[in-house]
Amino acid sequence: MFFSTLPFDLHLFLLINQQWRLEILDVLMPIFSSMAVLLILLGIAIVFALFKGGKKHGIYFIILFVAMGMADFSTKIIKADVSRVRPLNAIAGTNFVEDGAWQTRPANFIQTKERGTSYPSAHCANTMSLALLAMLLWPALKKWPLLLPLVVGYSRVYLGKHYPTDVMAGWLTGVVVAGLVWLVWESIHRRYFQSHIG
Repeated sequence: MFFSTLPFDLHLFLLINQQWRLEILDVLMPIFSSMAVLLILLGIAIVFALFKGGKKHGIYFIILFVAMGMADFSTKIIKADVSRVRPLNAIAGTNFVEDGAWQTRPANFIQTKERGTSYPSAHCANTMSLALLAMLLWPALKKWPLLLPLVVGYSRVYLGKHYPTDVMAGWLTGVVVAGLVWLVWESIHRRYFQSHIG
């Protein structure tokens, strides 16, 4: 791995994962972290948007899915180079969900894995790219979509899947991907619009 876990990174992880715990969060965080739930919600949103707004909104959702795919692919490239081991496989006392049930690494747990896929968080990259592009494509949403990557990011640490810096790196990846996709979309949109006007 390129870097060691910094003290603030470990301290914040321990606070979120091992100390700031509530029964209601134990129920909600796996749901917030589920990509299946996100895809179901996006499917409902697509049907609603197409019904209310027509084909234009269908194109917008294609843009969202392209961006999420690019963000996911980008994180895989970085993960392969960094190889950071997930906290649930590295830190004693880590709380995590496996097979639908909460478990805790014992106090004498010792890391055995040498390579992992913790950095950066693909969930955070995907949801950040989705949120930023949704704000740009549907300005009426204002800044509400940003709640999605924030909640998902917190859930990834709560679930023992990522360190806070994994989450931040995922958000940054999502910002970069959303910016690139938006620039390409704006360029295509301008050319298409101008060719139909002129």
